[in-house]
Amino acid sequence: MFEIKNLSKAYTKNGIKAVDSLNLTVNNGEIFGFLGPNGAGKTTTIRMLTGILPPDQGDLFLDGISILERPLAAKRQFAFVPDNPETFSRLKAIEYLNFICDVYKIPKDLRTQRMEDYCERFGMTQVIGNRISSFSHGMKQKLFLIASLITEPQNWILDEPMVGLDPEAAFKIKELMRERAAAGKTVFFSTHVMEVAEKLCDRIGIIKGGKLLFCGTLEELRSQHGAGRGSPESLEEIFLCLIEEPVAETVSDSVAELEGEK
Repeated sequence: MFEIKNLSKAYTKNGIKAVDSLNLTVNNGEIFGFLGPNGAGKTTTIRMLTGILPPDQGDLFLDGISILERPLAAKRQFAFVPDNPETFSRLKAIEYLNFICDVYKIPKDLRTQRMEDYCERFGMTQVIGNRISSFSHGMKQKLFLIASLITEPQNWILDEPMVGLDPEAAFKIKELMRERAAAGKTVFFSTHVMEVAEKLCDRIGIIKGGKLLFCGTLEELRSQHGAGRGSPESLEEIFLCLIEEPVAETVSDSVAELEGEK
């Protein structure tokens, strides 16, 4: 479980906020989809949640631990898969996985078992001895996913995890998300693929211009924003209607570029 409380972040001197007074709770045992257009504040939020960026205001708690006050303890409560899978390219994949296991102090017998399991699930067993520099984007993404799962995190945080993956690997991720939620763990991911969010998520949050426009179940979204239009609309249709509505402040194009949203 994690909580985001009154979170704000501005990149520019004029004070326009990439994330504006965001409050959000993601519960144990749920898959939460974080949706929004390019430059909406998704990646900035995730970078603050994972301690990569400091907030200008607010706090973030992972299993009750403030990442501002106790960063190392908080970071042990989650695993993060970024949208850009770039890492130590000179290392072999097995060396990188062992490095992650060393950081998280995972015993050798347990790490071997987990490596074998997840490498088999993602079809990486035969290439685990190769250098990361020889991997395609999709293979690097799989390696990052394996590295995150080896730690058996309570909170699994993913930024656009299915970009560049083949259909089989994308299916495996969805399976693992369901398994982790069923085990009482938290899954939080950003995505542009509305069909995935619609079929997979227990709840969703929609953000635009740094402001949270909606947070709840798909049924609640349809009830609040789809009533009176005949048959229930798809998530994609309601999402497009919501983001077309103006908000009080929007993030400039320059901020969107700095943020690196996809």
